[in-house]
Amino acid sequence: MRRLIILFIFYSFLFSQNILRDDFENLDNWKPLTFKKIAKHTRYTIEAENPHGFVLKANSDASASGLVWKESFNVKESPILRWKWKVSNVYSKGNAKMKSGDDYPIRIYVMFEYNPETAGFWKSALYESAKLIYGKYPPYSSLNYIWANKDHKEDIIPNSFTNKAQMILLQKGSKHAGEWMIENVNILEDYQRAFGKTPPKKASLAIMSDSDNTGEAAKAWIDFIELTK
Repeated sequence: MRRLIILFIFYSFLFSQNILRDDFENLDNWKPLTFKKIAKHTRYTIEAENPHGFVLKANSDASASGLVWKESFNVKESPILRWKWKVSNVYSKGNAKMKSGDDYPIRIYVMFEYNPETAGFWKSALYESAKLIYGKYPPYSSLNYIWANKDHKEDIIPNSFTNKAQMILLQKGSKHAGEWMIENVNILEDYQRAFGKTPPKKASLAIMSDSDNTGEAAKAWIDFIELTK
């Protein structure tokens, strides 16, 4: 009986640590992310791949779209994000420092929610206007964990379209293309490094594979993704 109690406590502890653990047997936890000005969408499917079981496959061909996790989480309570990914190739025209090269075979977004209670007058007016147009507040800021196309010397690069997004370069170039790579990041520490301040409390996740700027093509896979304390 004592052993059963210990096992129960152990597994309860493990469960309590995992806010999200998705092994991609289906896409029930995710919803499509599309953009009005981009007609061609990246195709996301579930595939069986031994010995990994099921994996998420993204097939991008001069296209762009993503998947957004349906839930949100408290960044301070669950700052550790882990996942396993692989790409077929990087883009020859891809460049994280240029708008024309802002495509990646795969990236993971952490999107931080705007909080109207802490906003000043001008920022509040800006976000309220955006809400009227789009029906909801846009993200306050985001971290983009990317598989970069080039071997940039930097590990963090501001997004070429907006300073509200910072690009964290985890993989660079084609050195590990075709290999499964495991990533383990601390969101709180990365936000502090990227923006120089603590992040908003609430956030959500998104997955994206895009090639609309470069017009190239790539395949990418994610084996699992999880959030923990």
